[in-house]
Amino acid sequence: MNTITNAQTAQTAQPHGQPDRPREMPLKALPAYEQIKRYVIRRICEGDWKPGGLIPSEMELVKEFGVARMTVSRALRELTAERVLTRVQGSGTFVAPQRYESTVLEIRNIADEIADRGHRHSASVLTLEPSDDPLALEALGLASGPAFHSCIVHSEEGEPIQYEDRYVNPKVFPDYLQQDFTVETPNHYMVRLAPIQRAEFRIYAQKPDAYVRRHLMMDIGEPCLQLWRRTWVGDDVATSVRLWHPASRFHLAGNV
Repeated sequence: MNTITNAQTAQTAQPHGQPDRPREMPLKALPAYEQIKRYVIRRICEGDWKPGGLIPSEMELVKEFGVARMTVSRALRELTAERVLTRVQGSGTFVAPQRYESTVLEIRNIADEIADRGHRHSASVLTLEPSDDPLALEALGLASGPAFHSCIVHSEEGEPIQYEDRYVNPKVFPDYLQQDFTVETPNHYMVRLAPIQRAEFRIYAQKPDAYVRRHLMMDIGEPCLQLWRRTWVGDDVATSVRLWHPASRFHLAGNV
């Protein structure tokens, strides 16, 4: 059974001037259907195949990769189950809308939210390290560590509005620790590489500890809103994050 060729891989190279894509497990080390899944996801993430657009047919992919039709069918079937693709009988396979759908909360990049208000986003990276925290490993569904851990303060026009405490699955994002998160937020980096299939979240009203309070420049006793969220890519928990927001500088809004 053939693997994806160098020429096929080259089609997905990052355009000049764009952030480098993290190195992944060598494609030849993966099952053929998984190679095809990675290829499809990469073409979507890099914008070659747009949401709602028709992708190549099963037979076209069979010819391109030199594999059995059942291998291509499995890859597309799994991507459909993961809501990366949608299949319409008699019409073909299409790229699904790449967004997290919720009547309560939409997952957005904080830098985009700030830009939409016409303001400037900046970030300060406090921690970027491997971690064996047992609660984090449990949240990510990892039997052993390390997980990747980052703590970042996001500011709007120089005023801190969010403390982000994030744990990341290294299986999904192996080069997370090599990124510059003052240039690109973790949210943007991860969504660029792998579309979110599902998420769960909880919202709490809590007092932050002294460390978080100091970095958010909050007064003692000032209320804080904390959002806890986990997201999945395929069958893997991709990230578990706690986002702290000073109540005086944050509001939650949406449409049902």
